[in-house]
Amino acid sequence: MSLRTADYNFSLPNDLIARYPAAQRDGSRLMLLDRSKQQITHLRFPDFVDLVQPEELVVLNNTKVIPARLRWPDRNAEILLLEQVDRLTWRCLVRPGKLFPKDSIFSIEGWVGTVIQVVDEGDRLIGFDHPIDLEKIGEVPLPPYIMRAPEAIDRERYQTVYASHPGAIAAPTAGLHFTPDMLARLPHEFLTLHVSVGTFKPVRAAVITQHRLHYEEFEVTEAAAGNIQSAEKVLAVGTTTVRTLETLAKRFNEIRPGKGVTDIFICPPFHFRRVNSLLTNFHLPKSTLLMLVAAFAGREFILEAYTEAVKERYRFFSYGDCMLIR
Repeated sequence: MSLRTADYNFSLPNDLIARYPAAQRDGSRLMLLDRSKQQITHLRFPDFVDLVQPEELVVLNNTKVIPARLRWPDRNAEILLLEQVDRLTWRCLVRPGKLFPKDSIFSIEGWVGTVIQVVDEGDRLIGFDHPIDLEKIGEVPLPPYIMRAPEAIDRERYQTVYASHPGAIAAPTAGLHFTPDMLARLPHEFLTLHVSVGTFKPVRAAVITQHRLHYEEFEVTEAAAGNIQSAEKVLAVGTTTVRTLETLAKRFNEIRPGKGVTDIFICPPFHFRRVNSLLTNFHLPKSTLLMLVAAFAGREFILEAYTEAVKERYRFFSYGDCMLIR
C-alpha cells in the first residue's frame, strides 16, 4: 500500500488513447483479473455474459449525459454546464477565465448570460435570460484527452444504451460496452449517479489523502435497493456504481433507497462492504479512479495489469477497452 500520488503513475503511449469508440458496442477487449490467483487473462467483451456467476447481480448506472458544453463558433471560448442551480442559473466551468469576470455579460447562440459570481476553484455562477435549450446549442462534453470536436457518432456512443436519467456531464464508461441483447441475458439492476467534472480533475497533492474529492448526486429506488441488498454477490459496472454502493454501505451498513450526495474518496486502504466484482475501463495515470481500482485489486497487481495492457496494445480511457476484476 502506498499513499504517494507518484506511486499511481504509469507510462502510456499516446496512440493507445481511444479517440473513437469501437466499430461495434461490444467489440472491445476484456482483460480478466483474478485477485486470488493474481492471474491475468485476455478475452473479448461478449465473453462477459458467460463470466457472470449465477449468484451475482449486475448493477449499472443509468445516468444520461447531457449536451453540456457550449462553444462559440467564432472564438476560442467555451462553457461547461456543471450543475443547474435553478431554472435560469448554472454553475459552470469556463475557458478562458479572463473572458468571464464577475458581472460580465455575453451572448451565445441567442442566449444572454451574466456572470453572477466566481466561486470555488474558479467556477462561475451564470444566469441566463431564458432557459437553455441544450439539444439546440449544446455539444456532447467529450473528455479533454479525446482531443477532437464532437461528431455525430458521439451523440449515440458517448451514452449507454440504458441511459434514462439526464444529469451527467461525463459517461459512466464501463457501461458503454453493453448492447440491449447482452443486458437482456443478465440479472441486473440500476441506480443513478450523475457523473461530474471532478472525475477528470487531477490529483495535485503529493499524498493522496490530502486530495479533496468532488461530490456527486445519486438516487436508488426502493425496488433496486431491495434487490441489491438481498443479492448474494454484486458485480458493479463502473467506478460510479461502486461509489454509490459503498457510500450507502458505509453510511448505513445496508443499501437504502433514496436520494443523496457523496464525496467518498475510495483509495487504499479501503474495506469494500457490498461490491464483490468490478467491471471498469482503463483509467488515467495518478487519477482518483485508478486509486479506487487499486484499492479493490491491489496497487501492485493493477499496475502489473496496466503494464500488460500497454504491451498488448489495449485501448485506454472512455472509448477504450475494459477489465473485469474478480
